[in-house]
Amino acid sequence: MIERNALKVALFQNVEDKELEALLSCLDAKKVSYRKNQMIYQEEDKITKVGILLSGKIHIVKDDLWGNRTILAGLLTGDMFGEAFSCAGEEKIPANVIAVEDTEVLMIDYKRILTTCSASCSFHTQLIKNMLTILGKKNLQLTQKVEHLTKRTTKDKVLSYLSSEAKRQGKNSFDIPFNRQELADYLAVDRSAMSNELSKMKEEGILTFERSHFELV
Repeated sequence: MIERNALKVALFQNVEDKELEALLSCLDAKKVSYRKNQMIYQEEDKITKVGILLSGKIHIVKDDLWGNRTILAGLLTGDMFGEAFSCAGEEKIPANVIAVEDTEVLMIDYKRILTTCSASCSFHTQLIKNMLTILGKKNLQLTQKVEHLTKRTTKDKVLSYLSSEAKRQGKNSFDIPFNRQELADYLAVDRSAMSNELSKMKEEGILTFERSHFELV
């Protein structure tokens, strides 16, 4: 049984509560649980379903031959994954999707979102509109990450990311969804160098932090 509160996600915006049961059936939706560090999709796996994160945390990562990891994206409750690859017609996913902690995911048949079923369900048009909005926002997020990565120094990359998080959350005191190693992997910088820069910025009075909580001064 999937709780209604868990379904208040972007894909189902403006869909009536009374339609949710029929919608989930139409999309062949199934709730799946994953343990911490369990692989949801492995690079080169064929994409058969896309997922909506109901609880927990997921990272989309890319590992090279030498074991160096880059975090392409960190997902939180309500976020969707796999839809961009499916929409682009990619049969195989070019990255790993990993549960960072115990996680629950709503798996759905992506093709059923874009294809009107024989029952001509009234919510399909709204689902397509919602999907276009999600893809647009994902594109903006990717552009923003590129902006972080194009900064020349580790300090500038960190400040660019923290500034964007402060704006996104609407406050100068906030939590980020990464620990130190994860943040370094996300920004493609050396962890030690990043930690040194954070300590310097704290001494300079630019910011304060405690674990994953930051405050920009």
